Amino acid sequence: MKRFLISSVITAVGLWVVDLILPAISLTPYGGTTLWHAIASYALVAVIFSIVSAVVTPIIKIIAFPIYLLTFGLISIVINGAMFLFVAWLSAQFADSNLTVQGFSEGLYVESLGWAMLASLMLSIFSVIGRTITRTKR
Repeated sequence: MKRFLISSVITAVGLWVVDLILPAISLTPYGGTTLWHAIASYALVAVIFSIVSAVVTPIIKIIAFPIYLLTFGLISIVINGAMFLFVAWLSAQFADSNLTVQGFSEGLYVESLGWAMLASLMLSIFSVIGRTITRTKR
C-alpha cells in the first residue's frame, strides 16, 4: 500500500509537470479552480493512472506479446500512449456532466495519440527519476 501511495504521488507530480510543459495536455480541476481542487484533481487522476497501470496494462502486454516481438518492443510507446488516452477518458467520466462542453470538461484532456505518447514518455522518465530518489536500501 505504501508503494502504491508513493507511486501515486510521483505520478501526480509528473502529471503536473507534463501539464505545464505540453500544450496539448491539460487537466481541468474537478469542482473549482482553487489550489486545493487542483491538488485533489491531480491526485485523483494519478490514482486512476496507477490503477490502470497495475491492472489493465499487464493484460494488454500479455495480449500484445507477439507484436512486442515483431517490433522489438517499440509498440510499448504506442500502448503506453493508448493507456494515457484511456486514463484521460476515465477521468472525464468523473466530471460533472451538467456543464460540460466538448474539450472543456473537467478531468484530463489529451488532444491526440501523438501527444499522449509524448506525455507517457515524459511521465515514465519522471517516474524513473522519482523511483530512484525514493529507493530505500535493504
